[in-house]
Amino acid sequence: MNILVVGGGGREHAIAHYLSKSPLTKNLIVAPGNPGIKKFAECYPISVDDIEGQCKLAKDNNIDLVFIGPEIPLVLGLKDKLSEIGIKAFGPSAKAAQLEGSKTFSRNFCKRNNIPQPDFIYCNDIKTAKDQIELLNGYCVVKADGLAAGKGVVVCDTVEEAIYASTQMLENNKFGDAGKSILIEERITGIEASIFAVSDGDTAIILGTAQDHKRAYDNDQGPNTGGMGAISPAPALNDSLNQEIFNKIIIPTINGMKSDGIVYEGILYAGIMLTKDGPKVIEFNCRFGDPETQVVLPRLETDLVEIVKNTVDKKLNGMKIDLFDNTAITVVLASQGYPGDFKKGSELPLLNKYDQETNISIFHSGTSENNEKKLISNGGRVLSVTAIGQNVKECRDKAYKTIEDINWEKGFYRKDIGKL
Repeated sequence: MNILVVGGGGREHAIAHYLSKSPLTKNLIVAPGNPGIKKFAECYPISVDDIEGQCKLAKDNNIDLVFIGPEIPLVLGLKDKLSEIGIKAFGPSAKAAQLEGSKTFSRNFCKRNNIPQPDFIYCNDIKTAKDQIELLNGYCVVKADGLAAGKGVVVCDTVEEAIYASTQMLENNKFGDAGKSILIEERITGIEASIFAVSDGDTAIILGTAQDHKRAYDNDQGPNTGGMGAISPAPALNDSLNQEIFNKIIIPTINGMKSDGIVYEGILYAGIMLTKDGPKVIEFNCRFGDPETQVVLPRLETDLVEIVKNTVDKKLNGMKIDLFDNTAITVVLASQGYPGDFKKGSELPLLNKYDQETNISIFHSGTSENNEKKLISNGGRVLSVTAIGQNVKECRDKAYKTIEDINWEKGFYRKDIGKL
């Protein structure tokens, strides 16, 4: 098969890496890609939000299947546009992608379908927000309604903190259109975990689980980020909890979409809080997570292309997806200052010696090349260092030894990823 992967971050590096290993893959191209991906695939400098450009690229290269990595092209309807020109794509339609694209849509959907979640109120003015914040004594979560690259969620302890976060979004335009309306949510407590399922609209199968570390600094301190590291399987989950989440959250979501006349096809990623009252949905994502992809895919024993092909061909029913009995940990190496202001263009150490490693992978999250073809930083999250091992300790030792060996002075990382 001729396959196009849309995206250029660590998630897409991991996706492309495992697609390239399949005997079903004939040609692999990635747009826009990154310096790590171009070592094994052809890359084209087409932005993920250039819907027409991505469609033309797929058509010009006789692409059989498009794997859409990030949320933005899904919300913008790339899958729908590709379908119009007869090209199959892995990922939900624009209507289905509203589960991630609009938190209000998602919360109202869950409410209609009796899917467990926190209480919430929708606000598009600061007075309504303040009233709700004071009702909750400031102990709440403030969320931008739209897409904000994982940074539009503020967990608040006080009234002042929550009002400040709301004002920044509603009146100071912190997240642009994404923050023109917000949600004030009940702050639920427990252990967080993520569960990934694949669906063809009728059948859903669990692909794997992970625990993400969102805060910038050790011990879950500092601002929210896109993710500073992850571990798979999620330590807090087990077969019984996975089945409960599947029965109470995943299946009702797929069936609820279907009853609304929407086929949900692709990845359904449920961010879960394990509360004293059972699992509740914190958020849905309509694609693989980043950096969770970097730990879920290395544990996948079943061929990724086979899974994707059966999904778009609506043949998931009866398919068995196998996972290796191992552990994976990824640690993100980020630019100093992230998720606030940070500098781009810092030269990175040579990483070629890791290309042949079997239990260590370096996925490029935010890199580019300068005029001298030297690798430089080009984002907040720069590299994802993933280790595979038989247990958590082995993985942690490998990942942190590799990061110390890379020794990038302009970067920082959390030292407690996967810590038990």
